Amino acid sequence: MVVLARPALAGALLASVSVASPVAKELSKKDVDTRYPYNGPTVVIADWVDQTVNGNGKGFYRVSEPPAVTPATANPTNNINVINMAFVPGGMNIHFQTTYGLGQAPKLVYGSTPSDLSMTATGASSTYNREPPCSSYAKATECSQFFHNIQITNLAGGQTYYYQIQAANGTTQSDVLSFVTAPVAGTSGEFSAILLNDMGYTNAQGTHRKMLNMIEEEGIAFALHGGDISYADDFTYGLFPCIEDYHCYNGLNSTKFPEGYEDPIYNEPLPAGEIPDYGGPLGGDSSTIYESNWDIWQRWMSDITTKIPYHTNPGNHEASCTEYDVDHILANYLGHNIANDSDNSGTYDYDLSYWDCPPTQRNFTTYQYRFRMPGNESHGKGNMWHSFDYGLAHFISFDGETDYAHSPESNFLTDTNGRNATPIPAETFANDAGPFGYIEGWGNNTFNNTAYEQYQWMKADLAAVNRTKTPWIIASSHRPMYSTAVASYQVAMRNAFEALFLEYGVDLYVSGHVHWYERLWPLGANGTIDTASIVNNNTYKTNPGKSLAHIVNGMAGNIETHTELGKLQILNITNVLNNKQFGFSKLTIHNASVLTTEYIQGNVSTPGDTFTLIKNAPASGINSQTTTVIVASTPPASGTASVTVHPTAQASGVSSSAATAVSGAASATSGVASGSQSGSSHFTTAASATASAAASTGSQSGSSHSTTAVSATATSAGSSGTQSVASHSSSAASSIASSAASSEAQSAPAQSAPSHPTAPGYAAPSGWAFHHGQGPPGQGPPGQGPPGQGPPGQGPPNWGSSNWGSSRGW
Repeated sequence: MVVLARPALAGALLASVSVASPVAKELSKKDVDTRYPYNGPTVVIADWVDQTVNGNGKGFYRVSEPPAVTPATANPTNNINVINMAFVPGGMNIHFQTTYGLGQAPKLVYGSTPSDLSMTATGASSTYNREPPCSSYAKATECSQFFHNIQITNLAGGQTYYYQIQAANGTTQSDVLSFVTAPVAGTSGEFSAILLNDMGYTNAQGTHRKMLNMIEEEGIAFALHGGDISYADDFTYGLFPCIEDYHCYNGLNSTKFPEGYEDPIYNEPLPAGEIPDYGGPLGGDSSTIYESNWDIWQRWMSDITTKIPYHTNPGNHEASCTEYDVDHILANYLGHNIANDSDNSGTYDYDLSYWDCPPTQRNFTTYQYRFRMPGNESHGKGNMWHSFDYGLAHFISFDGETDYAHSPESNFLTDTNGRNATPIPAETFANDAGPFGYIEGWGNNTFNNTAYEQYQWMKADLAAVNRTKTPWIIASSHRPMYSTAVASYQVAMRNAFEALFLEYGVDLYVSGHVHWYERLWPLGANGTIDTASIVNNNTYKTNPGKSLAHIVNGMAGNIETHTELGKLQILNITNVLNNKQFGFSKLTIHNASVLTTEYIQGNVSTPGDTFTLIKNAPASGINSQTTTVIVASTPPASGTASVTVHPTAQASGVSSSAATAVSGAASATSGVASGSQSGSSHFTTAASATASAAASTGSQSGSSHSTTAVSATATSAGSSGTQSVASHSSSAASSIASSAASSEAQSAPAQSAPSHPTAPGYAAPSGWAFHHGQGPPGQGPPGQGPPGQGPPGQGPPNWGSSNWGSSRGW
């Protein structure tokens, strides 16, 4: 069997220092293809009236955040600006970033008490030719260009250690910081982690505050960020004129809207506590420069990343400098260095290609330097896919963007339909990337998932899990396999990974990309609802080999705001959906039998959803106390939870199936009639797990799931995230209420969904180049949205129609 890796590409952009450490081995090469020249400006600045790095006072406000280490002098020549951590077997990787090099191997001292840092560890450094370089910035604290990693290993599990990064070449030593190592696999004891996706800087202030408070007050073991991290590529919004979209400011025509454009989301105020800066309603994210977006976001997150390990996997917004264009403005600017020009002037009319982003802003390059995940240590691939154990759980963090058949970020093999040839620019896309692992047989197996290294790694990783030690398996990636927001990449995700998840009994899959919170019913292959696993609306039982739980968790923040439902009908697979509040999920592993998640809302005090997953305890190998789930038909006064975890209750509450809310209805309706939508477009809860939507538009005309109706009410939202929506089942055996006890709670009749512009990539306005139709078609009827550049998005079997006009990437 011949295994071929991707040929080495020209233009390796790395300069390394002190590469003797194994930590630097993975950073010895970056696959960035430079065989076609980059013809754009040396430094791309998304501000037509202020083309300066530091700002001249005429354009957008230049956002700043303090560095991780406060310099000892007012005008330092070098500084430690970012610190983050990640677990490695038997210890921790300390990653930090500086303006310039250190002149020596990075070094820290550490110990088991803050007053005895008698141990020393050294590591390795790396850099790349970022644009603009740090020498362009007025302050050393505003820019990071050198990246350092030090591993401390052979440590005891579950213990606190203290460390201090040493000064070198003008930097200031850090404060004495600390971390807690991961408990060894099989260690009993409750722990909580933060799971988040799709954050950025804008609209994420509430998320940031809640995360920090939870870390300081409740104790959080680690965070796992599933892609779309800094939204650095959204810096380009400052270049676009006002069009039918909510990014509407370029310094020239900030108040002009298209004729006839009504109810623009641009006019809606930011949520309470958000900052109206360049990352506010005036376009872009936190900076006018791609690299500065990363700098600002990472410095801003230092209060969090210096306190807990922060694990990541890639999202589409990490791939390159941009992923869509408007009227070919970017194609002219990046491809020909022609500023503020578009189709209207007739200069150029072509689409962005792979070679139109600056070389260091392609192929996930920046993302690969700015974090350091335990890919090598878990036999994975750098920052793209890895796994780790923590107590009773095994976590898999994998790549939903590249390295599987029909992945949303194309590679050159996909661009050329499997030909082992270099494509010409017109055959490529700006966010082309990967593959980062091998493909057995290379071009001959481009569309064979089992030939991909990531698939083979995942299969081997799952097969090696000892379920008596780590009974829980939690998987994280950026792309969902299922959602009410149907897209063809979901078909590719399922084809690649769903069978493995079911075969090896993955318990929970947490994804993002769709900018809302959505908890699905337990799903088996092809979206079959596993009614046998449903205890009630807020409680499922695991059913290894048959189904798993899914949470779409893409609501941490970001400039693109929430995904709007528009004309989408809530699918029967969806239990809870909230696109009103930003926030994140708190995962708690209580013991070998019970885990819970809470949807923590950034600007609301009560959780937006609570969920419990229960399983039979392993036969042996786990020494853990019993936790019992009490199923309550009447929620607590707070109205936020229908299930309470109670450590002293009788064990009969776990095994009993009497509380299951499974309806015997042969056919039930979803409460949608005459084309109307149940609930608001901001927060809608599926009132029934059936599939017979009675919409006269025909956009969802029945489903193979119509005989598996689950009658259960779900929480929906008024201003505080609580509003009851009743289910309508023709023969409901049980109806478990989880409506909220708030002053604004009420029963919501069916109503038409308000009309709002949809987020980019979902229902693309005609002529937009969000993504480019490379995803495989589903088997359902074609999407109803305006087309992008590729074929219309198509739904999976029996899912009805979608309004997704582009099938690549979204």
